[in-house]
Amino acid sequence: ALRLSYLRSGGHDPAILDQLLHLQLEATVLEKGTAGLRRGRQMGTVAPQLAPEAPLAVPTEPPGSGTHSLDAALLAVELENRRLEDELLALKVRRERRADAGSRAAQRHTEELARLRAEVGMLRCHAEQTRPRLHPPVLSRPIAPPLPP
Repeated sequence: ALRLSYLRSGGHDPAILDQLLHLQLEATVLEKGTAGLRRGRQMGTVAPQLAPEAPLAVPTEPPGSGTHSLDAALLAVELENRRLEDELLALKVRRERRADAGSRAAQRHTEELARLRAEVGMLRCHAEQTRPRLHPPVLSRPIAPPLPP
């Protein structure tokens, strides 16, 4: 929930996302570990726990007879899937922000163009009003007779 809240509020820092994933891994290991400890005490053994700094990896060989290693592998795959989903969500958020910024810039350019066109129209109108009016030239009567048709 914390990770999703961070992403929805615009967070996309990979270091913070990794830290949130690491915290989730630790919490899951602690939850699984306490359940494993209870089962191990009942059976007289203690189940091994993953180290919090252990890298996320799926074993390449099939796990042994215990289900704990299978649970750990499944947990690692699930956490990796969640990390990838978070990364995809962060990329989508960044893409939407860029698209929004582009559309806002286009809108600003359109508004500026409309303002400039209005200003050019006002300047033309002003130039026509202040231009000196020339009277049509007065021509004398033609000296030669008109040409026949």
